[in-house]
Amino acid sequence: MPIEQTPEGGLAMERRTIEVIPDAERHGTPLSQFTLWFGANMQITAIVDGALAVVFGADALWAIFALLIGNVLGGAVMALHSAQGPRLGVPQMISSRAQFGVYGAVLPLLLVILMYLGFAATGTVLAGQAVCEMLHIDNAKVGILIFGALTAVVAVTGYRLIHLAGRIATVVGVLGLGYLMIRLFTQYDVGAHVGEKGFDVATFLLAVGLGAGWQLTFGPYVADYSRYLPRTTSPRATFLSTFAGSVVGSQIAMTLGALTAAVAGKAFLPDQVGFLGDLAGPAFLAFLIYLVIVVGKLTVNCLNAYGGFMSILTIVTAFDGRSRISQAARAAYIIGFTAVSVVIAMAASADFLTNFKNFVLLLLMVFTPWSAINLVDYYLISRERVDIPALYDPNGRYGRWNVTALTCYVVGVVVQIPFLATKLYTGALTKKLDGADISWIVGLVVTSALYYLWARRSANPPAETIRPAEPQAGDTRTEAPVG
Repeated sequence: MPIEQTPEGGLAMERRTIEVIPDAERHGTPLSQFTLWFGANMQITAIVDGALAVVFGADALWAIFALLIGNVLGGAVMALHSAQGPRLGVPQMISSRAQFGVYGAVLPLLLVILMYLGFAATGTVLAGQAVCEMLHIDNAKVGILIFGALTAVVAVTGYRLIHLAGRIATVVGVLGLGYLMIRLFTQYDVGAHVGEKGFDVATFLLAVGLGAGWQLTFGPYVADYSRYLPRTTSPRATFLSTFAGSVVGSQIAMTLGALTAAVAGKAFLPDQVGFLGDLAGPAFLAFLIYLVIVVGKLTVNCLNAYGGFMSILTIVTAFDGRSRISQAARAAYIIGFTAVSVVIAMAASADFLTNFKNFVLLLLMVFTPWSAINLVDYYLISRERVDIPALYDPNGRYGRWNVTALTCYVVGVVVQIPFLATKLYTGALTKKLDGADISWIVGLVVTSALYYLWARRSANPPAETIRPAEPQAGDTRTEAPVG
């Protein structure tokens, strides 16, 4: 949750939730987006994501290049979402009501919540292992519980503390991952493990998909943090800061993962966290690397917990007509969400890497159409003009359900099925492409084209952005009716 700053300069729990952020409470510069997303990506799960490309057959050199392509393509999409934040001042999934309707936005929101839970759980597994290594605890569940409690505390406190964690994660991530990269090249003959295999279309596209999927999953909540920037903030500056932070941070981590998987082989598979600790060398340095892992995962897990809370609240308030809730209720939502993710983490399968690959590719399948609809509508059809009060009113301009967007979304998901390449299902057309998974590309193109051609005939954007009246100074009501 974002947090407020007290007159004395300290930190207190944030008051705002899904309502519009008033101009008087806007602050910061685009640089804050760079450090937040750089720090959120310099972490163990991104390392594992990069390793997956090599584990599942790609040569490390081709994998790194493919991951870069995926990160750039997906990063551009997520940064376009971020650029909406200062302009509108509302959470990302609230703004999606302009496309799907106040009730209709619930459908993708349910999938978003599952995404947050999945990433929070997988991150908690890895961070819990690092906690156990630091404290010399044999029971992995204890480490998971400790990390879960830490996540809940930071996420409940809020926006400024999350940004602070991001800045810390940026520094320790650069130092920690930089050190591991040096150790990797000094302890292993990395050159002998790169360029061993030729170019393979299927594994190359898998790596592109892993990079793109990683970035696209930030789309549903990236504007939750840029919405606190002043309305006069340049969209271009917001885009570039978010894009650079997310792409550079993730590419560094994924490159380390791909190279580590190449030189370690099967030794990396059963214990990714332990392998990195051993790579660090002496016990004290290993302890510091485990701390780097915990700090990096804490940043992104707080984003997941915060995003999960905001998504749940967006669903609830769509039907009960509120735009704010009490701080106690907010804390209860976040603690409940974190508790569920901890339970999932404790029950996690031992086949972690395979399941995580399928999880990322599944997310790519369901979020590519959502991003396509949101961006095409905002930038090409509505041209950045939004009736913000109507986002909270089921009887307003955007209505309860938008059949056009919902139909295009379902079509965008279904059209990908023949092109999927996962452990659970391989599409008929994928087999003809020698196993290459291009499902997300098909989904992006089809959804964008279909929605643009259909929605431009029926869309009713305002002549200019309509904003709600600014609240009076000192207005700290915790609940308010909408619409």
